[in-house]
Amino acid sequence: MQIPPPLVLTVAGSDSGGGAGIQADLKTMLALGTHGMSVLTAVTAQNSLGVQGAWELPVEAVRAQFRSVVDDIGVHAVKTGMLASAELVETVAELLAGVGAPVVVDPVGVSKHGDPLLASSALGAVRTKLLPAATVATPNLDEVEQLTGIRVEREEDMRRAADAVLGFGPRWALIKGGHLAPEHSGSASAPGGEAVDLLTDGAEEHWLRAARLDNRHTHGTGCTLAAAIAAELAKGAEVPRAVESAKEYVTGAIAAGFALGGGIGPVDHGWRVR
Repeated sequence: MQIPPPLVLTVAGSDSGGGAGIQADLKTMLALGTHGMSVLTAVTAQNSLGVQGAWELPVEAVRAQFRSVVDDIGVHAVKTGMLASAELVETVAELLAGVGAPVVVDPVGVSKHGDPLLASSALGAVRTKLLPAATVATPNLDEVEQLTGIRVEREEDMRRAADAVLGFGPRWALIKGGHLAPEHSGSASAPGGEAVDLLTDGAEEHWLRAARLDNRHTHGTGCTLAAAIAAELAKGAEVPRAVESAKEYVTGAIAAGFALGGGIGPVDHGWRVR
C-alpha cells in the first residue's frame, strides 16, 4: 500500500480568480509534495482588479469541515488565512487548540488591492485567541500596523515589530518586509532593493533576503508563503529551515508571475514543474 504524503490543512477563504486563498494554498501544497485539505471560511468574488464581494460561512459549517478532516484523516500542519469575523476567529482558535500539529497563522487583514478581508471588530480575537495558537505568525507590514500600531518604515523597525507580535503569544514571528520601500531595504548587490523578512522567536534571529523582483504580478504571495511554510513543517523541517525553503519557493513563484485579466496577476505556483 502506498504511504500518503504529509497532510496539510488550510483554513481560509476562497479566491474565485485562483491566485490567493484556498486555491493558492492547495496549489502550493501540491507543488511542495504534500496533500492539501481545506476548511472554507468565506467565499469571495475576486479577480485581478480586486474583491467585488465576500460572504463568510456559518460557524457550524467551518466547525463541521474541520472535524470531518481532522477526526478521520488527521493532519501534520495547519495554515490559517482569511477568517473574516471575530466569531470565526474564535471558533478556529478553539479548534486549533486540540490539533497537536504546527500551525501557521497568516493574519489576513486586507487583499492585495486594499480590500478589507477582516472585520475591525475581529482584531482583538486575533491578538488574544488566534496568535497564541500559532507556531509561526506571518504578518506583512500593513498587518503588523493593524495588530500592534507599529509602523515599519525601515529594517531597524522590524525587530521592534517582531517583539510586539511575539507579545501576543506565537512561538515564532515572521515579519514580511516585502512592502518596505526599496530605499530602506537595498544593498550594493541589490540596487533595486531587497525583499527582507525577519524570523525570530525572541532569542534567535534569522534575516532572510532575496532580490526585489521587477514583476507587478504578485497576487497571492502572502497566502503562498504561509502555505509553503506549513508544507515544509508537515514534512518535518524545523521552523527556520521551513521558512527559508518557503521563501525560496515564493521568490521563484514571484519571478514567474504572469499577467491575468486587467489588473495584478498571480504568482506562478507551478514554476518548479513547468
